[in-house]
Amino acid sequence: MPFFKTSDGLNLYYSDTGAGLPLLCLAGLTRDSRDFRYFAPHAARCRMVTLDARGRGRSDRDPDFMTYNVLREAQDVLELLDHLGLGQTAILGTSRGGLVAMTLAAMAKDRLQAVILNDIGPEIAADGITRIMDYVGRRPSAKTHAQAAEALQAVMSPAFPDVPMARWLEEAQTFYKQEADGLLLSYDPRLRDALLAQAEAGPAPDLWPLFMSLDGLPCGVIRGANSDLLSQATYQEMQQRLPVIQAVEIANRGHVPFLDEPDALALFHSVLEQIQ
Repeated sequence: MPFFKTSDGLNLYYSDTGAGLPLLCLAGLTRDSRDFRYFAPHAARCRMVTLDARGRGRSDRDPDFMTYNVLREAQDVLELLDHLGLGQTAILGTSRGGLVAMTLAAMAKDRLQAVILNDIGPEIAADGITRIMDYVGRRPSAKTHAQAAEALQAVMSPAFPDVPMARWLEEAQTFYKQEADGLLLSYDPRLRDALLAQAEAGPAPDLWPLFMSLDGLPCGVIRGANSDLLSQATYQEMQQRLPVIQAVEIANRGHVPFLDEPDALALFHSVLEQIQ
């Protein structure tokens, strides 16, 4: 498996497949490269690169959990691009990955060709934060993949009413490791400690300037119509402040769309067609 070493000594896992336009896919807070498995078959014309962020998936966990922050993760992305010899790339960022993409637009815009945000914006709704903090860093009470799938369906079905049990089971099998005494998380549980410490450090910074750094780049935003993280009000304001952004809402999806939905794929291809 391919790994590269960061400037602070961690080995991070990445994948690099296909040929064509470079496309870097950045996953959500507790997720990793496997989050793009539904999307991958639709990126045939791209050189698709994924990254397991520090502390997630197959990447090293950092003894200093405070490096689990967006700025350090953005620096890791730049180091990965240097490792691969990529001067520029388009980015598809889901949730936390989208925050990293906006940060990169502010700090290294010349490295970006386009940015697509999957259910994330410069304001994060309180309901979504509460839901995330209910589970992040906590080992699931379910003892088997089947039990975890049932729990996922129960929690997620109001926002994802047409998703079959088979997909929830696949999600559980992908992101939980079965052990004799139950299921293990696929990320460092101290990610929770990092989030709590960052919250205690003071109010969250204004992210609108980061979002506005996308100006001049081909860009898009995908919103799950039932999302509790990217509100309808923020979604509309993003379009008002940055009229060039392409935007689409995905019916029967909450946080986050799977990215194999036809409308999500149509936006993805439309944005990439704008790259000069």
